[in-house]
Amino acid sequence: MMNKFIWAPLRALLRKVPESTALLGLSILTGLLCGLAAVALKVSIHAIQGWLSSGIMPGSRLPYLVLPGVGMLLSLLIVKYLVRDNIGHGVTKVLQAVSKNESKIKRHNIWSSLVTSALTIGFGGSVGAEAPIVYTGAAIGSNLGRYTGMSYRGMTLLLGCGAAGAVAGIFNAPLAGVLFTLEILLFNLSMSGILPLLLSSISATLVSYLCLGRVSPFAATIVDFRMGNVPFYLLLGMLCGLFSLYFIHTTLGMEDRLSRFKNPYLKWLVSSVALGLLIFLFPPLHGEGYNFLGPLLNGLDPAIGNGTPMGVLMKFGWGVPLFFLLVAFLKVFSMTFTNAGGGVGGTFGPTLFVGALVGFVVADVLNLIAPGAVPVANFVLVGMAGLMAGVMQAPLTAIFLIAEISGGYELLVPLIITSAVAYGTTRIFEKYSIYTKRIAASGELLTHEADKAVLTLLRMDDLLEKDFLPVRMDYTLGKLVEAVSSSERSLFPVVDARGRFQGYVTLGDIRKDMFRPELYEQRHVFNYLKTAPEYVYPQDSMEAVMRKFEKTGAWNLPVVDDERKYLGFLSKSKIFNAYRESLKDFSQD
Repeated sequence: MMNKFIWAPLRALLRKVPESTALLGLSILTGLLCGLAAVALKVSIHAIQGWLSSGIMPGSRLPYLVLPGVGMLLSLLIVKYLVRDNIGHGVTKVLQAVSKNESKIKRHNIWSSLVTSALTIGFGGSVGAEAPIVYTGAAIGSNLGRYTGMSYRGMTLLLGCGAAGAVAGIFNAPLAGVLFTLEILLFNLSMSGILPLLLSSISATLVSYLCLGRVSPFAATIVDFRMGNVPFYLLLGMLCGLFSLYFIHTTLGMEDRLSRFKNPYLKWLVSSVALGLLIFLFPPLHGEGYNFLGPLLNGLDPAIGNGTPMGVLMKFGWGVPLFFLLVAFLKVFSMTFTNAGGGVGGTFGPTLFVGALVGFVVADVLNLIAPGAVPVANFVLVGMAGLMAGVMQAPLTAIFLIAEISGGYELLVPLIITSAVAYGTTRIFEKYSIYTKRIAASGELLTHEADKAVLTLLRMDDLLEKDFLPVRMDYTLGKLVEAVSSSERSLFPVVDARGRFQGYVTLGDIRKDMFRPELYEQRHVFNYLKTAPEYVYPQDSMEAVMRKFEKTGAWNLPVVDDERKYLGFLSKSKIFNAYRESLKDFSQD
């Protein structure tokens, strides 16, 4: 019904204009929808939190032991029985969709990540809402591109518009939305591709602003930048870089350990108990944690109540930075427990939260040593940018996101200093961000280098040559000559009775004997057999394939499955031709 009355007429209308023009209108529509999705997610989370705080044992800390696990279980059941798909790690999934799935994202991702993350965070799950809304926005853009008949390049651009609009809508930060797409999602866009991103981001921002106003959890009392604080910002940058390494490796290591639980309900039980205890002992781990940053950003007392089991630390001067340092270290664990236990959320929010705490701890320690040495709010904001630059390896996004959401362009110099140092410190030890580390090993990661990006986008199915005529090992020379006369190729794969690849024979190998009929019954295929120098498997990335060509010096390599059954051949020359054509399309405006 929708196809008949909406999509078909829209496709017909868009075919009358160039795709570049159509993309401008679709980017605005994508931004508007992403803005509405961001508003819906924010409102849902706050509504659930308000209902729980006012209706279930108001003022008591005991529900913190149970409620986060309830939200995780609800999300787990929705994903397992309704969605029936893995929707965690939203930003990573978007990267994989671009590099592996032709920028196609399933329709359910338009709502599934939004609903489950609202439940997870609303009930107290210690994750962020940003990655789920990015996945939602990317799904909106991808499906809009698919149903309007856009090309792969157009669909990819709309997917990027969705991600940019989602970030812009959730933070009211249009420039950060564009930079997020360019830096983190790794799209190699020409200048003409940036305009749709800008239109989508500003559309989403306007929708969010009109619906919710300019309310921000990061409103801060900022002090003017002083040159004398530059050494301290350099120190903060190095510490953020080191903390970024801890964040990345601890998160991935914890995920690997928790993945050993094969029963999802047992994993939920272990994760929910661990998360409940952490939140009970350290309340700032509850939910996104942004509400705990307000006092730190405005020079107020960071006390969190006498009912907190670990609150005794807050009664001593040096106990305050120690408490928040423990929270920063444990946030990684609470985040991982939430996601492992069935919750849906991202690392974006926890990265900002941990960065804020690192900045606060540095400033508080300096002020304990020399009272009034540095402005706390400035360091909290700059710490957020520093950790984001290291964990996500996106310094420009970090700089301008914090500047936009805090209205703190007065902090531009320290933001640049700390983000650059944090990014550089992290890159010394870790090449990939938390989003890309796992998929980089599989060779499915798009990069900012156009040649590598194009190589990643090449599909083995499109390059596999299947018109080589297979021959059997026991064929006589006479039967092989008959095969030569009926084939247009000069290479013949040799297989056994079960279709397993054994080697190959070329026309040059038999040229001298094929005109000697007396040898037709005396010689067999195995007399001319050559062994392939390397095998290619369907799951190999194109980068791995090219390494095999380079290592062997071959121009043709056989493709076989895990049982060595023959599937076809890959030709280096065909790959080069496809690469050149794709690079031309990829780079054109």
